[in-house]
Amino acid sequence: MELSDEILTEISYVQLSKYRIKVMKALEGDVKIPSGIAKDSGIKINHISKVLAELKAHQLVECINPEVRKGRLYRLTDKGEKVSKNLADCSEDI
Repeated sequence: MELSDEILTEISYVQLSKYRIKVMKALEGDVKIPSGIAKDSGIKINHISKVLAELKAHQLVECINPEVRKGRLYRLTDKGEKVSKNLADCSEDI
């Protein structure tokens, strides 16, 4: 499968941070609240919101209930799914 330049650029962006890789992997094929992402990725909760904001700015994750203050649900966007699937080959060394 030929990857677009946009997807390759996003893969590169995500790979610059172990936290971004772990958050993307934790959300693969799933919808989770930040504490669930923290638990599954082994990242402290205080780092999760920053990483989610970065990934959201790149349209890799989305919040499906932004109107609530607690218990926000996050999932990968279609673009995020493509990026995450292609991270698999490169994330073995984490």
